[in-house]
Amino acid sequence: MSAVDLKDLAATVGQTIARQRVRCGLTQEEVAERLGIGSEAVSRIERGIVIPNVARLVEFAAIFGCGTAELLNEVSPDPNVQANHISQLLAALNPADRRLIVEWIERLAGRLQRG
Repeated sequence: MSAVDLKDLAATVGQTIARQRVRCGLTQEEVAERLGIGSEAVSRIERGIVIPNVARLVEFAAIFGCGTAELLNEVSPDPNVQANHISQLLAALNPADRRLIVEWIERLAGRLQRG
């Protein structure tokens, strides 16, 4: 994997961790305390400066109440994995909101394909 690919991966993993942290209503300091590390370390991970190892990803997942695979699925470039992730997100919505999101995605995809 090239340095550019690793940088992109680190940034994407960091964004995913930040999203999960916010979803759980936690601060960087609270996550750092649970991990036994400094809040600057969490900040560096979320900013994509440092990529966490597998053991640390497992710890993040436990804090966020999700599976490690869920953290990794959010960063996967595989369209099938991405579709599964979107499906899980849609499942939590009511039917009217699901229809709205699907229509929005269809319009956006059509525009991007033309663009």
